[in-house]
Amino acid sequence: MSVIRRRLLSAASLGAATTVAGALGCSSSSPTPAPAPAPPAPTRTWKLGFSGTPPRLDVATVLAGIDRWSTRAEIAAIHEELPWTDLLAGMSPDAILDRDKVQLVQYYRGKGLHLYFMADLTDGLAREKEAPQLRALGRSLSEPAVQQVYRNYLVAVVRKLQPEYLGLAAETNLIRAAAPASLYAAVVQAANAAAADLTGTTSAPLFVSVQVETAWGLFTNTPFVGIAADVRDFAFTQLLGLSSYPYFVFSQPEDMPSDYYSRLLSGRTLAAMVVEGGWSSAAAGGISSTPDKQARYITRHAQLLDSINARGLIQLLYADLDLASFPPPIPPNLPLFVSIGLTDSNFGAKPALAAWDALFARRRVS
Repeated sequence: MSVIRRRLLSAASLGAATTVAGALGCSSSSPTPAPAPAPPAPTRTWKLGFSGTPPRLDVATVLAGIDRWSTRAEIAAIHEELPWTDLLAGMSPDAILDRDKVQLVQYYRGKGLHLYFMADLTDGLAREKEAPQLRALGRSLSEPAVQQVYRNYLVAVVRKLQPEYLGLAAETNLIRAAAPASLYAAVVQAANAAAADLTGTTSAPLFVSVQVETAWGLFTNTPFVGIAADVRDFAFTQLLGLSSYPYFVFSQPEDMPSDYYSRLLSGRTLAAMVVEGGWSSAAAGGISSTPDKQARYITRHAQLLDSINARGLIQLLYADLDLASFPPPIPPNLPLFVSIGLTDSNFGAKPALAAWDALFARRRVS
């Protein structure tokens, strides 16, 4: 120990002598170069957001979740099936929104959050099918009366909730690929009619979302498909919504190509935002994943968002779903999505939460 101590003292003395010599200087020495400037702090163009979907279906858990994620977000998302049962029973859109949404949105607004609203027209877990409530009623989006209540509901949403972002249909390319042609045609007809109703009534961009893995042909192992048909069929689109669940097709987050989003937008002036997606932190079905992979995805995803100057990133689940608390029947493929939250179902942080917080800490620029 004494030898080590002597060597440390000797090194300290040598360092001190060197410092003094440098301070005294000599005519033959070169000036000390100025330190290199620090790299600029990272910024982001995209706002961050979550939906209020809770891990368990009770009011206390909903509020606990909102209170946690609202401190690391700028957007609140409402993305859900329309209340078809009440609408087709004759209940007015205003009455439904007063009952189900107005107070919730006021709570969001009180936390300084903007609102993203997506009116999902088909089954979000089975795009080949009509919306679950319509199926239960024996009704179809192909019916003019069903399309009309959808249009009336969106007019009321704009009037009462005043969303900053308004989606009129979700994952349109996946519906086109998986559903009967008649259902896709009904989505096109209804969304375009709603867009005409809403033009001039809101400053929110009107748009649809596309499924990124489908656009790349990755689910069907086919060549790149793109989004030309969606841009043509939904010509009102002012902002492209992106839906991406890349853990279904890539084993590592770093495998996502650098043009994963930008190729969809190539040759177009459309702005874009990610409106749903994520990476599972756990294995499910044939998927293999870990909490570390999920955290790395958050960081890798930011590079893709930067590549297109994205407008936003919505993570629908803040916390994992506690499936044991959900009433049956449980959709058979829902377990594939339950672990994309940034916390577990008791709000215990995963590594991905720290990665998200690092993104939120970036200074946001226009």
